[in-house]
Amino acid sequence: MAHFLRTKHPLLDQSGRLSEAGYSTSLVLDYDRRSIKANALRIKEWDYYFITDGCIGIALTVADNSYMGFSSISFLNFEKKLEITKSATTLFPMGKTNLPSSSEYGDLRISKKNYELFFENHGNKRILTFRMERFTDQAPISGRLTLTCPPGDSMVIAIPFQKAPKAFYYNQKINCMPAEGTITLGDKRYSFAPGAAMAVLDWGRGLWTYKNTWYWSSASGKLDGVPFGFNFGYGFGDLSAATENMLFYNRAAHKLDQVTFEIPKKNGKYQYMEPWRIADNNDRLALDFIPVLDRSSRTDLKFLCSDQHQVFGRFSGKATLDNGKTLILRDFFGFAERVYNKW
Repeated sequence: MAHFLRTKHPLLDQSGRLSEAGYSTSLVLDYDRRSIKANALRIKEWDYYFITDGCIGIALTVADNSYMGFSSISFLNFEKKLEITKSATTLFPMGKTNLPSSSEYGDLRISKKNYELFFENHGNKRILTFRMERFTDQAPISGRLTLTCPPGDSMVIAIPFQKAPKAFYYNQKINCMPAEGTITLGDKRYSFAPGAAMAVLDWGRGLWTYKNTWYWSSASGKLDGVPFGFNFGYGFGDLSAATENMLFYNRAAHKLDQVTFEIPKKNGKYQYMEPWRIADNNDRLALDFIPVLDRSSRTDLKFLCSDQHQVFGRFSGKATLDNGKTLILRDFFGFAERVYNKW
């Protein structure tokens, strides 16, 4: 049964184990990397922003996975079915990236000769600035985006991992942040006009097990003029006390139980660009997902392996709120992904 986290206290107890498993709509537990009492190479921390107006998108990532850190920029043009991702890596940062211990405060800056990402947190707004030389065909990319952070609910989970008593995942997803600003790619300039784009933040801190497969889907926009979004995910950790499945309508969270992704297969292989089906176990969610673009990458170093498919597209179907009101979605833009990692 899902457990709602209500009382503010440290995320980990004195032995380094998760003090309370469950979900919430705000960052109620306090994370402190210094409280982790396990193999420091297993600690993983990241801030990931994705901003889109349904025509173009930008994804910005800063991660410190202890043995490796990376900073990444992705530019996506959904009308042209174009995706460009470039990443810079560092070896054994071991927390020196200095990701904030809370999503509610703290800036994050990575500045090198050829690239820079700067995430400023002003509470009611966030300013994201970025640049990278030779992003594509020797052309640089740069941008400055302002995200507005209205009061409202978010998705928060704190979950353990089975058979790994000190492993945990603490995660917040903040949907439906209005975004505006500009992106310059080479000699082309793209703009997010006020009211046209929204952002999601994926804020993750944890001590992970070695081998995982996860499913995640997110969307943010407006439905009949009302801010609406969702977050669905599963496939990792012990979800007996919490799942991360929520609808957000007018900035209020509506909790779903179990959600599953039906990805087509042919001859045993996933067909990511064929239509998906996403549904829950209580007949409150039934969505058809029509893919537009697959942002895929694969790395296989035997002991380190990653097979990622973040698929962008449009959702149509129904979603029912806690009060019984059923919302109808038609071509609502977002993404769904399947990721396999040995990390």
